[in-house]
Amino acid sequence: MNPSLLLAILCLGLASALPILDYRFDAKWQEWKLMYGKTYDMNEELYRRAIWEKNMKMIEIHNEEYKEGKHSFTLAMNDFGDMTKKEIRERMMGLKIPKKKKGMVFQERLTGDVPDYVDWRGRGYVTPVMNQGACNACWAFSAAGALEGQMFRKTGRLVALSKQNLVDCSQPQGNDGCSGGWMDHAFEYVYENGGLDSEAAYPYEDQEGPCRYRPEYSAATDTGTVYIPSSEEVLKRAVAIVGPISAAIDASHDSFNYYIGGIYDEPACSNTSVNHAVLVVGYGYERQQSQIRKYWLVKNSWGTNWGIRGYIKIARDENNYCGIASYASFPTV
Repeated sequence: MNPSLLLAILCLGLASALPILDYRFDAKWQEWKLMYGKTYDMNEELYRRAIWEKNMKMIEIHNEEYKEGKHSFTLAMNDFGDMTKKEIRERMMGLKIPKKKKGMVFQERLTGDVPDYVDWRGRGYVTPVMNQGACNACWAFSAAGALEGQMFRKTGRLVALSKQNLVDCSQPQGNDGCSGGWMDHAFEYVYENGGLDSEAAYPYEDQEGPCRYRPEYSAATDTGTVYIPSSEEVLKRAVAIVGPISAAIDASHDSFNYYIGGIYDEPACSNTSVNHAVLVVGYGYERQQSQIRKYWLVKNSWGTNWGIRGYIKIARDENNYCGIASYASFPTV
């Protein structure tokens, strides 16, 4: 074959393998990289830019449909922008659901009125939002949040508890550090260990390490776990009476990854299959498009650049939306 022709074929093959980029997004891409401190080599930059651009277009289409009344929530680009959905799922969603539950079943005051609106943040039960980073430790953040609320209820003092302590030390109870875990195993660890260190004494590191629990820095303990029956009405009562509750949801959709506001009601969200741990800190209702919509107020562990400064409103009383009532629990103290 003619060498010039061979070279032309090789160049054509290489060009066809490269992603086709929309140069209208050049400025936004540069701004986004600067905002999140992203740097790549030349080959990775093309690959990541193509992923980012696909996500950006999805966000723009969704928000245009929102203006047309087709959705009840909006999306925005964030630091997940250059990641595939599979990469986000593997990095940020790490539940290991046990086959058998250990603990009591919630039965307190199953009758009687509870408020129509609850938000424990304004009553001192909730610590600031943190970012779990690349460690798959959503379960530790959820468990620590529920225990923080119960310790405040008991002592009147809000102390941030160590997620890193749970990541490093609760393997004997069934957790797997940055590879995933379960909130009730975390409660079990605190009970068997006789305490959990404070966040200040044992700060989060975004990776697994050796167990460094020191009892002199313990800021919480518990006496067991209470399970909420798989019912939104019972979950509502538990949130109103007890405080923030650990829960598990289906967070496997692009719309969840880029949520920024409104009441989340992704049609594909499963009410049985869950993969991400969160903290239910309240509930309420608001008017949307001439109708009243109920929601759960949920604290996430993806930082304050995600969602409503780290929170999400998930549709309530809509057939256990996203499975939010399927695996709810809290520790007793």
